[in-house]
Amino acid sequence: MVSVRSLHPWNVSPEEAIRIQRRLASQVISRGEPEGVELVAGVDISVDRAGRGRGAVVVLSYPELRLVERVVEEREVPFPYVPGLLSFREAPVLLPALERLRHRPDLLLVDGQGLAHPRRFGIACHLGLLLDLPAIGCGKSRLVGEYREPGPAVGDRAPLVDRGQVVGQVVRTRAGVKPVFVSPGHRIGLEEAVAWVLRCARGYRLPEPTRLADAVAGGRRVPGTEPPAGGRLL
Repeated sequence: MVSVRSLHPWNVSPEEAIRIQRRLASQVISRGEPEGVELVAGVDISVDRAGRGRGAVVVLSYPELRLVERVVEEREVPFPYVPGLLSFREAPVLLPALERLRHRPDLLLVDGQGLAHPRRFGIACHLGLLLDLPAIGCGKSRLVGEYREPGPAVGDRAPLVDRGQVVGQVVRTRAGVKPVFVSPGHRIGLEEAVAWVLRCARGYRLPEPTRLADAVAGGRRVPGTEPPAGGRLL
């Protein structure tokens, strides 16, 4: 149900990865509004000390945000940890999981950056372009840019500015907790990305799709994300 475009090789050096990012950044569409959204997917990955990654994709119904499907993929992660090159480390684990989905999502939420990236090509841009899906980056930490702390209420936000360009919004999704860093990934505008993150928030810091993906990738038990009794883990 989900196909992956072949845009470049994955067995590359960090220097070549940077050149790929710069080349593909011009193909990112940072405007638009996803239409007819019925399924929202969240993706995340954990990597253990041995360098083995566990990637998780959860697909939720919208607006109920009930689990429709979950897929887990485990494999080696040979690419080194280099700030700004997260997608080359994580995407090779996540893409096989996404290809195994039985349901094609209408929107993808990624625990990471979109345009809020030194080369304007974070993992949300990369995955969105590879899958040709609207994608949003919703990171827990800042990679680039400066901002003022947003107000304390849910929905309060402040622009994230890098080299004179607004590349994202720092958004309060829960009162009294740290904000998240929202930026467009692909086929969506900044204001629309913020609106969708808030629509998918359910009283936690992270929006529900990436919160559940984070839990599944980390091997934590979360009600509603376990496979059925006697069933197999996809």
